[in-house]
Formats: sequence, structure tokens, C-alpha cells
Amino acid sequence: MIIGIMADSHDSVDAIEDAVKLFNKKQVRAVLHAGDIISPFTANAFSFLEADLYFVFGNNDGDRLALKETFEEIGAVCCGDFGDLEIFGKHIALIHGTYEPPVNALAGSGDFDIVIRGHTHHAGVTKVNDTLLINPGESCGVLTGKRTVAVLDPELGVEIVEI
Repeated sequence: MIIGIMADSHDSVDAIEDAVKLFNKKQVRAVLHAGDIISPFTANAFSFLEADLYFVFGNNDGDRLALKETFEEIGAVCCGDFGDLEIFGKHIALIHGTYEPPVNALAGSGDFDIVIRGHTHHAGVTKVNDTLLINPGESCGVLTGKRTVAVLDPELGVEIVEI
């Protein structure tokens, strides 16, 4: 079972559509968004996703209630500020990661197989003890000039993919 990971889409409908196409092509079964979706209108672009969608709020998400309600209408699961998820036998923490100490504490706690975070807009994969810490980078491409997401196959590992 393959998991798609993205963050910091910042209203970029083109980037969201490209990510959705990639995830559908790779037949991911779940997509985890680590925050900063921004506006409810982007739900339409996510509605073509052929996978379960889970998301957390980021520091730039405005009307959280409207975002939650609109995304729930397309079947997405809003985890609030923090997601404590069990997906395909993996215990996953999903957080935007505005502050580094909580991210580091989650990764170092040993309580999670995987910690997924966003916020920095810089893609990276590190191992903290037995925990995989994944930042898919920014799907919008505004700060780094690279629109990236991650694809995780629990058996084969994680790949950062430019969309």
C-alpha cells in the first residue's frame, strides 16, 4: 500500500492537480497533507483524488471551519492541528511543524513509525532512531522553485518527486 505525502500547497490549483494526477497514477491509497492548504476552494482539485485524504491545519490556513467543512464534503478527514494515524499498519504523526521542538520530540519519542511535517518548504527524509521523519517540501513551488511531494511505500522506502 502506497501513501502520498504533500504539504504547503498554498492555493496552487495547478500544483494540486499535478499531485493528484501523480498519486492516482501511482495508485496511492492514502494521501497525507501536512498543512497550509489555505482556502476551501481548492477542495475541488482534491476531489479527483482516488485515495483517502487526511490533512492538518498549517499556520497560514485562514477560515479553518470552512476548510474543514468543505473538505469533509469531498470525504477528506480533518485532523485539526495534529494527526495521530494508523495507516497500513504504520503509526504516523501528521503535523505542520511550525515549531521545531515538537517535531523533534515526536520523531525522537519512539512512539511513531513515521512523522510527517511541512512548513519549511524544504524536502527531506531523515531517520531518527527507528522513526522516519518526512518533509515532502512544498507542492506550490513558491519559495524553493521546486514543486515536490513524497511517495512512501512502507516496504521500499520514500521518494521525493518533483511535480
